[in-house]
Amino acid sequence: MTKEAEKYLSRMTNPFIFWWAMFFKLPSAVFWRLKIKSLSLEKCEVSIPFFWRSQNPFQSIYFAALAGAAELSTGALCQLGMAGKGNFSMLVVDFRAEYHKKANQKIIFTCDQGAELTQLIDSLQPQETGTLTMISTGRNPQGDVVAKFYVTWSFKRKS
Repeated sequence: MTKEAEKYLSRMTNPFIFWWAMFFKLPSAVFWRLKIKSLSLEKCEVSIPFFWRSQNPFQSIYFAALAGAAELSTGALCQLGMAGKGNFSMLVVDFRAEYHKKANQKIIFTCDQGAELTQLIDSLQPQETGTLTMISTGRNPQGDVVAKFYVTWSFKRKS
């Protein structure tokens, strides 16, 4: 792990620093109380509670709040994977969701494609673009799959 990756990991797993970073960069994450439960080069876990700010009128977590948690689980993994490896631009180019159960409890989204991501990032040459569809699976406390999100990221290595 590069020094920059260690620094990023330290910031994202510190609740106080994470809260302030999200407050200025992604305020909806603060509003919905998203939390990074774990982050490594292999996987990222993000939780979203079921409470009045995240719920819809049907007594379940609002789909956009679920999508935000899923995207954060993939995006934080991407940021960690790129840290210290040069300048990149990244952008979501496709997004798809599957809903399996009602989300009326705390949900934890997990993306475990860190190795695949690292391989892609390391293979990109300057000005070359690559894409990766990352899957974030949301589970309730009983372990049931509530939703799956497919987030396709595009990466371009800058010279």
